[in-house]
Amino acid sequence: MLSEGLIFAIMVATFMATAFGFKFPIGVCLAIASTAGAISAGEGIALRHLVEGSFGYLNTILVIGAAMMFMKAIQKSGLLDTVARWLVETFYRSRVLLLVGLTVLVMFPGMITGSSTASVLTAGALVAPVLMALGVPRKRTAAMIAMAGIYGMLAPPVNIPAMIIGGGIDMPYVGFGLPLLFATLPLAIAVSVILGLPHMKRLTGIDDIRDELPESYHKTYGLRLYVPFIVLVVLMTGPNILPGRFPDLGMPLVFLISAVVACLTGRPTNMWRIAREAVHDSLPVMGILMGVGMFIQVMTLTGVRGWVVANALGMPKALLYVAMAISMPAFGAVSAFGSSSVLGVPFILALLGTHNEIVATAALTLLAGLGDLVPPTALAGIFAAQVVDEKNYFTVLRECVIPFVLTAVWAVIILRWSTPLARILVR
Repeated sequence: MLSEGLIFAIMVATFMATAFGFKFPIGVCLAIASTAGAISAGEGIALRHLVEGSFGYLNTILVIGAAMMFMKAIQKSGLLDTVARWLVETFYRSRVLLLVGLTVLVMFPGMITGSSTASVLTAGALVAPVLMALGVPRKRTAAMIAMAGIYGMLAPPVNIPAMIIGGGIDMPYVGFGLPLLFATLPLAIAVSVILGLPHMKRLTGIDDIRDELPESYHKTYGLRLYVPFIVLVVLMTGPNILPGRFPDLGMPLVFLISAVVACLTGRPTNMWRIAREAVHDSLPVMGILMGVGMFIQVMTLTGVRGWVVANALGMPKALLYVAMAISMPAFGAVSAFGSSSVLGVPFILALLGTHNEIVATAALTLLAGLGDLVPPTALAGIFAAQVVDEKNYFTVLRECVIPFVLTAVWAVIILRWSTPLARILVR
């Protein structure tokens, strides 16, 4: 039988070959790599383990599909356009507040769906013309949208890399709200100010950029336009505010109910069409999660997972931090979710007992999320470049270098002091 290290090398090499050589979908690449690992370990195809692993993140898959339906519904209803216009009309006198407000708006779809791509292609497409009209250069605008999309993907309530790491060590996705906000929100504010503030012009009045603003539907539909968001917040926070007296419906059902409400309170929309579009857009992410589940299952079956953990435990702490800061973004170039499973789970196991696992997991997701800026995939950078009509996405990535380094340093700082931070952040 081959050694665990060689089996792991075969799995990673197979994954890289199918992803970069044959350009297969990432989920398919993970499934093929898992099969190669099982065969090389003498387990055959291990069909039972592949099927069992593919259902490992079923709840997360349901959350993503339902959340995407909600995002599509509020986009079609006019709620996103209305909020974007309100932000500019309210805060145009304060450049900092306007920047922060637009950044949070771009983050919001990622916070709901757990996808940076959803943030960039929905709210990012709305905000980009506004930022450029305010004087922010095209490349800087794309960089701001890309970074906000990544931070949104990692902010609560839905952080898929944290769910993946938690699933790998049997840690429930509970208590992550404040740690994830602490990890992402200060960075999002700092990066937006660093990239955008030096270029923003002072407005003498809202008429200076009125033509670039999205349409507002507030006068047409009034307060009922905002009912879907109110329903979402009430159903999501109710069980925590009134435990035992308020029903906990689960996140997938909460998003579905809110999506149905959105179809009835704004512009006329077709729920069936929204559901089809949402599932279509979510399929790549769902496929990746199924592949990730297979990969982890086979790593456990063949002993590779224990081998990786044992080697990580043997590293000096300083070297372990460096290994995390370099390897997780690099592997995240293929998939931030794959990075979270293949590397994040062993790394967090190596930190158990010496670090708070919730805060440390929040920090590791920052490093995994940076993979969306690493070529050749660089999903956040590529889509942000498309949104602003920038043909060479590498020029956008160059603008992201300082935020990239700042994010990695912040993640290591949180890792290093995760235990004292947990006394403040974990409830």
